[in-house]
Amino acid sequence: MTETRATTGTRAESGTPVETRTPVNDDEFARLADPYRRELMAHCYRMLGSVHDAEDLVQETYLRAWKAYDKFEGRSSLRTWLHRIATTACLTALESRNRRPLPTGLGAPSSHPADDISEQAEVPWLEPVPDDMVVSDGADPAAVVTSRESVRLALIAALQHLPPRQRAVLILRDVLKWRASEVADAIGISTAAVNSLLQRARAQLEEAAPSEEDTTQPTSAEQLELLERYAKAFETYDVEGMVKLFTSDAVWEMPPFPTWYQGPENIVGLVHHQCPAQGPGDMRMVPTFANGQPAFATYMRGEDGVYRKFGLQVLTLRDTKVSHVGMFFDVSLFGAFGLPDTLPADTVPAPTD
Repeated sequence: MTETRATTGTRAESGTPVETRTPVNDDEFARLADPYRRELMAHCYRMLGSVHDAEDLVQETYLRAWKAYDKFEGRSSLRTWLHRIATTACLTALESRNRRPLPTGLGAPSSHPADDISEQAEVPWLEPVPDDMVVSDGADPAAVVTSRESVRLALIAALQHLPPRQRAVLILRDVLKWRASEVADAIGISTAAVNSLLQRARAQLEEAAPSEEDTTQPTSAEQLELLERYAKAFETYDVEGMVKLFTSDAVWEMPPFPTWYQGPENIVGLVHHQCPAQGPGDMRMVPTFANGQPAFATYMRGEDGVYRKFGLQVLTLRDTKVSHVGMFFDVSLFGAFGLPDTLPADTVPAPTD
């Protein structure tokens, strides 16, 4: 399919402006631009902290680029041009949106597991993102690792504490590795301003960024076995077994509830006091990946025996234990992860050994 775009020329005999048409091939644009969709999704997600908002902004980026493609002169790469459009779109969107925190970022102390809890649905909470949307699927293992680390939940949460322009500068310089002059041109500020914003952003992020020991990937046999034990402990409601799975300083937080909990006993106490599951077989855990980390979709059994979507758990591992769990109760996220709304009633976990 070929579209025509309006451009302005001049009539030879009179010199007056006249609209002419330049053919633009949609297939050509799609062929050249589509390979960058995943990294643009990752870029918008880092900026916005929301998988839904990021999807909308990627669509807006492609629409803007398609409309302006006949004016693209190739002075920069198409990839750089698309990221410039995406950055502008994100900064515009952030003018009318609040940052997306996790409960630990609200400044309140950890809570007691037996205390009453209540939702704060009006808060625009940070959302997890499926690996399939943002993590590189290339053949270079180093690129895949870098891609995972750049969307880790703790990093995205830390980025949310930066003002939008600082956030954009940090991402463009430290994640995408742009030169300061390129960032200045993309955002419309001086190179000196870029360097100043970057210095402040790095200083603030250093306080909140995850440590190296909290960026372990579940590749070893011990870590994979930990994930199996974790899922089994929840499915069989093995409360005593759960305690052994967490580090001594582990944190559990669960948007849209503003409270958070620290330590294995408090975390397991929370499950015991607040979780609707009452015994073995009430929960099903379906493994997935989010933010470059292991995750589980949690389903809860109803009175009819059918398991219905309940929440998404995103795990951070440290050595052979779990150091952090983000439990997200926004069940609209299941669609983004390609997860079913229900599991059949005969989906029953194995009994405890």
